[in-house]
Amino acid sequence: MAPSPHDTSGAARLPRLSLRGITKHYPGVAANDHVDLDVYPGEIHAVLGENGAGKSTLMKVIDGLVIPDEGTMRWEGEPVDFASPAKAHKRGIAMVFQHFSLFETLTVADNIRVALDAAHARRLAARIRDVSARYAMPLDPARYVHTMSVGERQRVEIVRCLLQAPKLLILDEPTSVLTPAAIDALFAMLRTLAADGVSILYISHKLDEIRTLCDRATVLRDGRVTGQCDPRVETTASLARMMIGGDLPHPVHRAAHAGRAALVVDALDVPASDPFGIALRDVSLAVRTGEIVGIAGVSGNGQKELLAALSGERTVERSEAITLAGEPAGHLGPRARRVLGLAFIPEERLGRGAVPEMSLAENTLLTMRAPPLVVHGLVRASRVGSRTEQTIERFGVKARGPGDAAQSLSGGNLQKFIVGREIEREPLVLIAAQPTWGVDVGAAAQIRQTLLDLRERGVAVLVVSEDLDELLEISDRLAVIANGQLSPAKPIRETSAEEIGQLMAGTGTREPQQAAAALVP
Repeated sequence: MAPSPHDTSGAARLPRLSLRGITKHYPGVAANDHVDLDVYPGEIHAVLGENGAGKSTLMKVIDGLVIPDEGTMRWEGEPVDFASPAKAHKRGIAMVFQHFSLFETLTVADNIRVALDAAHARRLAARIRDVSARYAMPLDPARYVHTMSVGERQRVEIVRCLLQAPKLLILDEPTSVLTPAAIDALFAMLRTLAADGVSILYISHKLDEIRTLCDRATVLRDGRVTGQCDPRVETTASLARMMIGGDLPHPVHRAAHAGRAALVVDALDVPASDPFGIALRDVSLAVRTGEIVGIAGVSGNGQKELLAALSGERTVERSEAITLAGEPAGHLGPRARRVLGLAFIPEERLGRGAVPEMSLAENTLLTMRAPPLVVHGLVRASRVGSRTEQTIERFGVKARGPGDAAQSLSGGNLQKFIVGREIEREPLVLIAAQPTWGVDVGAAAQIRQTLLDLRERGVAVLVVSEDLDELLEISDRLAVIANGQLSPAKPIRETSAEEIGQLMAGTGTREPQQAAAALVP
């Protein structure tokens, strides 16, 4: 553990990074309000806070992406002014962003190359393979980013930073889409880096991770520092209280009363869309009204292809392979499936879940089942605006109003808006991919409870997530996808985390898949 700034047991050590009075205002909000922070060499320092507390803004100040309105910064005792990311990177600062900064039309190697100087870019393909293998995050340097899942893109971001040999590594929600084994490997790597003197700033809403990994924690609330602690001597409950100012809510999971099958997948075969994709083989599944079915799996095992087929982004030749509300839907596109009662929460917030440059109201308009009234050629905005305001208020989205651009919201607040927008449509079937990715513990509990409430109202809910704890908490039945094949969905009480983990790793015993007729009650 790095020494406390108050440690008098030996020679005083200077912080590697020292912030004093950092302040950043945006219209109507103080993202950072006179923030002080010290980070020492070899320290793993957590920054905790609710969505919108100012964590990401503060990290962007350190990385040179945001210029503060007030405050000073020292690097290894020397006053600095990181007016650009290039200046910060030259000092040895590297950051893994929550929202990826990758060029989708370039390969993994090309994406990494643009962030490195000539010295670090030598023998790049071999170094990517070496580093990714060493830390159990396999990457093919020749693969194009647009073919990759969210979890695989996360690996690119992390490996890109590691290849820069940083002195300070900033990680913003790095484990949101990693498997338990990959998280263990990441933690081992971070501990090794810290032992070598690298400073690490770690942002995560997973409080158990903070308690396991971090030496110190600074808590932000509404842009201000509200406390510091040693997370290793805190409980998850006490950390949650520091973050949200109260006790952590726990979702209530009542007994299921499943009805008719609202979504049926019957022997679905989908060829791989590209050389790096996964073909789906003989996938069968039924989701009934009044139940939540979860799908677990390691990123890159066919989730992307399955979600594209279910949402209508990719149609299939045999229309009966997918049935919605009793209607063959395999040949229908996304809009037609939404008319049948499908709502969809994609794993990628910006770009698929919301158009970044558009306002929240405009994003709501894009997904409304019926078009708003038109008067003299003009769209009457009151209906769209009131629907958007209702979503903002009901789901506690931190935004000034319906006119805010989607890209101006923090990741967690944008996720709450997208979840709320889809639920406000009152769907028959809701498909949610990574529904609580990157949201704080309070918001995650709220979203999970909202999904359970939907189930109580008779909605058929399908949740695809890499968070096994989440799936075990909210699902009535659970299946596992591995290498493009789906295991039978078992009632939660008839399976275990160990069995699911073995299936995710491809080492478990896979029962023969049932035909769709046997799945429909």
